[in-house]
Amino acid sequence: MIPIEKVKDIIGKYNVLEKELASGEIEPKLFAKKSKEYSSLGNVIFAAKEYLNFETERKDLEQIIKDKTNDDEIIEMAEKDLEDIKLKKEKNENILKVFLLPKDIDDEKNAIVEIRAGTGGLEASLFCADLFKMYEKVCSKKKWRLEIINISKSDAGGFKEVIFSVNGNDIYSYLKYESGVHRVQRIPETETQGRVHTSAATVAVLPEAEDVDIHIKDSDLRIDVFRAGGPGGQSVNTTDSAVRITHLPSGVVVSQQDEKSQHKNKAKALKILRSRVYEAEKRKKDDERSTNRRNQIGTGDRSERIRTYNFPQGRVTDHRINLTLHKLDEFLSGEIHEEMNQELRLKEQNLKLESLGK
Repeated sequence: MIPIEKVKDIIGKYNVLEKELASGEIEPKLFAKKSKEYSSLGNVIFAAKEYLNFETERKDLEQIIKDKTNDDEIIEMAEKDLEDIKLKKEKNENILKVFLLPKDIDDEKNAIVEIRAGTGGLEASLFCADLFKMYEKVCSKKKWRLEIINISKSDAGGFKEVIFSVNGNDIYSYLKYESGVHRVQRIPETETQGRVHTSAATVAVLPEAEDVDIHIKDSDLRIDVFRAGGPGGQSVNTTDSAVRITHLPSGVVVSQQDEKSQHKNKAKALKILRSRVYEAEKRKKDDERSTNRRNQIGTGDRSERIRTYNFPQGRVTDHRINLTLHKLDEFLSGEIHEEMNQELRLKEQNLKLESLGK
């Protein structure tokens, strides 16, 4: 049962925002925030109004049913309407419960995604490239902007590591479920016996931190510059354009050398560093609220095996929700990625609802 006062608050807030936005007197810097909040409330306003009116409608219909002076046909219609509004009430209650669940403050943020080849040598690096292409296709379908920050290539077109940012609406809320160990099972092209090899890649999804999220003092940073190609390494670039930044309090280190400009490398390195430090702080707070943490699927634990991609059987299995899709090619091409994501979201919502019930 949802407290009526909370439902009234939703309707009241929606009405206030509607008047404010229609007035045209909102400061430009607040307009986007209030528009987003108004849009979010708009998704549940119909359910909230129906839920609020339920008791009045129920009493009216029960009165008609009890009044024996009414025709049988009218009573029968009232009984049917009563069943209908009870079903609607249950449906609206579920909609409002999900809406009122505690929100992850980072869900609306952009994200920085880091993919690294794990165990499996060359096969792992090829799989790392496959995962990147999959996310690239997902972003393209959703019209999100993907920008490569750093890439380290291996033989045969594979990647040892790729780091990229994704910008758009509610990016982190979607991509956070990708954090963890992704395992692949397939027969390598070099395998003459036809044996299936298992390799892995790790994915880390970090909410992109902004200046208001975390303050990093210049005095906490040590910045080293060196020749692109590695300290003391050979390179056609004869300037010290590569940058390594160390955050002294946390020990987080980020190196960046993709750009020819030292200034651009520094900016990219700071972007990654800020998000890694923010994630470390976030994880520390989450550990302090460990009970809530266990009620979430998107733990961001990079050591947790979350998914297996089995090429011989053409299937992809998410181990957190025991869901198997026998459409591996479509999944890797981004076609049905949404299907898996929706199931993960639903599972997490149900876990939270169970937690609230307790």
